[in-house]
Amino acid sequence: MTATKSIDLTGKVAFITAGGNGVGKGIALSLAKHGADIAIADIDPENGGRVVAEIQSMERKALFIEIDAREANQLQSAVDQAADHFGRLDILVNNAGGVRKRPFLEQSLRSWQKHIDLNFISMLAATQSAAKHMIAGQAGGTIINIASSEGLRAAPNFAVYAACKAGMVSFTRSMALELAEHNIHVHALAPDMIETEGLKPHLDAQGEAGRVAMRNYIPLGRTGSLEEIGNVATFLVSDMASYLNGLTIPVDGGAIASSGWSRSPRTGEWDLYHGHP
Repeated sequence: MTATKSIDLTGKVAFITAGGNGVGKGIALSLAKHGADIAIADIDPENGGRVVAEIQSMERKALFIEIDAREANQLQSAVDQAADHFGRLDILVNNAGGVRKRPFLEQSLRSWQKHIDLNFISMLAATQSAAKHMIAGQAGGTIINIASSEGLRAAPNFAVYAACKAGMVSFTRSMALELAEHNIHVHALAPDMIETEGLKPHLDAQGEAGRVAMRNYIPLGRTGSLEEIGNVATFLVSDMASYLNGLTIPVDGGAIASSGWSRSPRTGEWDLYHGHP
C-alpha cells in the first residue's frame, strides 16, 4: 500500500492574476495555508494589499503587483518581477476575467476587444512568461486556467465571454502537450456558482425564490465556497496530482453533469423541463 500523502507546498511560489478577491483570493489563501509563497497581481491595490497581509499573517511571503490584466506587457513584466523577487516560479493561476451581460448583436468591437483582452489574451501573456521561468528553473510547475461552466455550454447574452472561456479550455489541452516534456502540468477549472463577493449580492437581490431556483439547478443544492475551489486548485498543484495533465474540472456542484436536468419546483423530482402546471 502507498502511504497517505499530505499536501506541502513549502518552498513553492505562485503567481495569481486578479488575486485580490473572489476565486483568485480563495486559491491564494488555500495555497498559502499549505506553505506556498504568493505573488498577487491585481488592478485594485486595496484588495490586493488585504490579501497580502492575510497571507503574511500565515508566516508566508507575499508580494502585491498592481497591474491592468488587459495590458499584456504589464502582465508579462509582473510575472518577471515576481520570479526575480522570489528567485523562482512554480505555479501560475490565470484567474483574471470579467463579463457583462449583453446580446451579441448589441455589442461593439470595443466591447469584444475588452472581453478578449481580459479573459483570453491575459492568459496567453502570463502563460508564456511563466512557462519560460519554470523551464529555466528546471523544477517543473503547474499552470491553472480559471475557465467557466460557460466555456462548456451555450451562453446566450454572454457569447464572447463564453467563446474566450472555451478557447481557454482548448488552450489548456494544447499547453499540456507542449509543456509536458518540461514537467509542467496545465489544467483548467470551470466554476459555476461560487459564492464570491460579486455573486452574493446578485443572489440576495433575487430573494428566496432565486435561491430556490439555484438549489433546483445545482444537483448538490447549494453554491460552492471559495475554500472549496481553493482546495481543488491546491490538489492540482500538489505532488498528489503528479500524473494528471490537461484536465478541465467543473467545480460546479454537478451543474454541467446535469445537462439540462433540474428539480421540479412542484414535485422536487428531476426532469428535463417543467412546462407542466
